[in-house]
Amino acid sequence: MPHACPRPSRRINNPLLILVSLASSLACAPTVMAHGDDIEEVIVTSVRSHRTLDDTPLRVEILGEEELREKSNMKPGDIRMLLNESTGIQVQQTSATSLNSSIRIQGLDGRYTQMLRDGLPIYSGFSSSLSLLQITPLDLQQVEVIKGASSTLYGGGAIAGLVNLVSKTPGETPETEMMLNATSAGGQDLSVFHSREAGQHGVTLFGTYNRSRGFDPADNGLTAIPEFERVTFTPRWFYALSDATKFDLGVGLIDENRLGGSIDYIKGDAPNDYFEDNESRRTYLRAGLSHAFDDGVEVMLKHTNSQFERQLKSPGYQFSGSQTSTFTELSLADYPAEGGWVIGLNATTEAFDQDQSVDGFNHDYAEQTLGAFGQYTRDLSSAVVLEAGLRVDSHTDYGNFVLPRISLLYLPTHDLTVRFGGGYGYKTPSLFVSDAEALQFKNLVPIDPDQFDAETSKGLNLDINHRLDLSDSWSLTSNLMLFHTQIDKPLEIIEQNGLYNFDQQNYAINTRGAEANFIFGFGELRYFLGYTYVDAEQETANGNVELALVSQHRVNQVLVWEREDNFRIGLEAYYFSPQRRDNDSRGEGYWIFGLMTEKQLADSVTAFLNFENFTDTRQTKFENINSGDLVNPVFRDIYAPLDGFVINGGVRVSW
Repeated sequence: MPHACPRPSRRINNPLLILVSLASSLACAPTVMAHGDDIEEVIVTSVRSHRTLDDTPLRVEILGEEELREKSNMKPGDIRMLLNESTGIQVQQTSATSLNSSIRIQGLDGRYTQMLRDGLPIYSGFSSSLSLLQITPLDLQQVEVIKGASSTLYGGGAIAGLVNLVSKTPGETPETEMMLNATSAGGQDLSVFHSREAGQHGVTLFGTYNRSRGFDPADNGLTAIPEFERVTFTPRWFYALSDATKFDLGVGLIDENRLGGSIDYIKGDAPNDYFEDNESRRTYLRAGLSHAFDDGVEVMLKHTNSQFERQLKSPGYQFSGSQTSTFTELSLADYPAEGGWVIGLNATTEAFDQDQSVDGFNHDYAEQTLGAFGQYTRDLSSAVVLEAGLRVDSHTDYGNFVLPRISLLYLPTHDLTVRFGGGYGYKTPSLFVSDAEALQFKNLVPIDPDQFDAETSKGLNLDINHRLDLSDSWSLTSNLMLFHTQIDKPLEIIEQNGLYNFDQQNYAINTRGAEANFIFGFGELRYFLGYTYVDAEQETANGNVELALVSQHRVNQVLVWEREDNFRIGLEAYYFSPQRRDNDSRGEGYWIFGLMTEKQLADSVTAFLNFENFTDTRQTKFENINSGDLVNPVFRDIYAPLDGFVINGGVRVSW
């Protein structure tokens, strides 16, 4: 089920305004979960303003408790489905046999999206292609998505946008939830979450065990789903020194072995066949301290230190190393009723130490970024809210960056919302991009900072949202988002005499388009219709070229019948238009259909059974993805699912 949208408290009575709103507002900026006449306001944490989404000038999409529950029922082991089935977001698979994936927002490569956990950058760099596969959703309270330039908020890397994973925190009532799941593809998942408060103390405990056998639905001898085993453990402690002073401390461990490639190799029957072996371990420490003064000003200090170790092996080749990252931020903020402000300083360090490098191919690096930022939000009137922000960053290798941003919220009526905004961004050159991952970093010439500039961007977006209650039973929520982003001096990888070099020309990437969504509600039925149009091109000396692996047209449809505290049945249909591929023919357009079911068996027990991609849409039905043999395969770009029809089912127990 897609995310819900705002439910304003008053209705449009002017017929002309109703017609204008229906004609112009077509995509959803979710804020509120509503059941009947009960409205639950959602507080946005990503925008640093402590405002509800109804009052936030910056467009933010919230994937709330209901959406997280539905998608975790269908894919308990990772968050790929949660993001891929959202309008404007496409999850791009970078490995044909290991499922490594990245996020594309509005057509832009995954390196332009910043992924955060509670505002902390934990998932970047060497781990980026595995992060989507290693984040399990049971301990998430909500997911916040900002599309468009967001570097002013959290620094470089958020040119296309950012995804902030907001963790659950202890409440007055203890919470325990356990999920068991199994799939027809040979996967099993066990997730357990617990939280409680006791006086000044609070704790959350989260652990998962996920595994799968190698799965080959095409019977071509290669894994569409690799064999893997993963353990996750993330305890967190909260301590209230007083009503005004609070502290939290957490650690995390994600340990995974992932083996894809030849099925016979995995079974031990063909030692010379192709394989991809990923062994990885992520550990991190996070801490936060906040104090609220009597005048309302709040000071916050937060820090994270993370280490990611990964060993990538394929026949006759190994790329491995350790990435160490730190992030420290000190900020001051005040949130009076008529506005608010926040100022802060932060420092980011990142270092990569490659194991067993070959002369001329040593990719070690160490870099630091110091940043200062400020944001001011002001209610200019009851109908207009203005928000302006500025960040100044200083990078050790690529110099200084000044990043302004402005957003405007206009409320002509309580049922009609208009948001307009724009800003600047940047991304420093990095070894760890999707194209390099697809090469497994083999024969890749290191980046020399003296030869490259940072990629810079500017972007604009317009968002119009409307809700119309046609009767006590009928409702229609609709919204339109228009966007345009330009990236100057983008980096690409080119092949020269068997070597792969990073290259930078004085051209630009332009991506523009629209996201449109409707949500119809009638009693126990809800119907969601979404459409994404993306026109993404790169300038070249010979004219503009369409970006590869981008669906220009996408359609999302979901029909849900839900009886509260009883059952839920949903039918999903997703269309992806043909995608251009580098040095290959254009891919096929395709539909994916899914059926989800959930039944409450008791007050604390729910069973679920889902039929994902039940028409068995697979790229291997359109063509062979391997033009070689199983010893020396040559893979095509992946643009469609490889795993095909998968059934999963299980139980959730809460107490």
